[in-house]
Amino acid sequence: MTTDTTCLAPEKDPMGAAIRDYYSTGKAGRLRVFSSQFDEDEIPVAGLFRTYPEMPALEQKALQLAGGLILDVGAGSGCHTLALKEMGKDALPADISPLSVEVMRARGLDARLVNLFDPRLAGQFDTVLMLMNGSGVIGRLENIGAFFRRMKQLLAPGGCVLMDSSDLRYLFEDGDGSFAVDLAADYYGQVDFRMQYKNVKGDPFDWLYIDFGTLSLYASQYGFRAEKVQSGEHYDYLARLTLR
Repeated sequence: MTTDTTCLAPEKDPMGAAIRDYYSTGKAGRLRVFSSQFDEDEIPVAGLFRTYPEMPALEQKALQLAGGLILDVGAGSGCHTLALKEMGKDALPADISPLSVEVMRARGLDARLVNLFDPRLAGQFDTVLMLMNGSGVIGRLENIGAFFRRMKQLLAPGGCVLMDSSDLRYLFEDGDGSFAVDLAADYYGQVDFRMQYKNVKGDPFDWLYIDFGTLSLYASQYGFRAEKVQSGEHYDYLARLTLR
């Protein structure tokens, strides 16, 4: 995904197709994930419908901290928005997947089919929530300036972004504990993915995993303060971004 403003076509929406199947029948086939950098993987579709007690600690913490009018970016099945509503909070879920939005609406949510970078997504949000490696929607490191400029447009005074991510440096760890990262190559957290569900094949997209140090550096350049709220068990973390 890049900082364009497009949404997916239904015939190019494998995750949405999996979410729709699971919502309709209580089961789904394999949601396969391909990358030029990694072996084939699979996303457990049932996990996309997790309830608050089933969520990782970083997600639970983010939902606890979220307040005011909340924008849930990349909301998927709507599990985070539903948990927020059970907590009595006001959240607007948004996604570029038309089939996911269809399911969220069937679950009683006022979901928006819109890209984060689309100017038609307007408003002043107290919290912009970006979970399930939320930094991924930035796509590539070169897009991070556009991301921070967009956050300035969407955040209400005193608002914040709550975003989780992972530092992929563990993939380059040697046996002695050192890290063999090629500093002359592209940033190591930039990954390309493609998904397939049954016969529904999605287009390739870029996904950004960003280490906290790099996130903090860019945040400062664009007038934000980055705070690491909580660390996970395996190089993952939850960050809070606020305007200085």
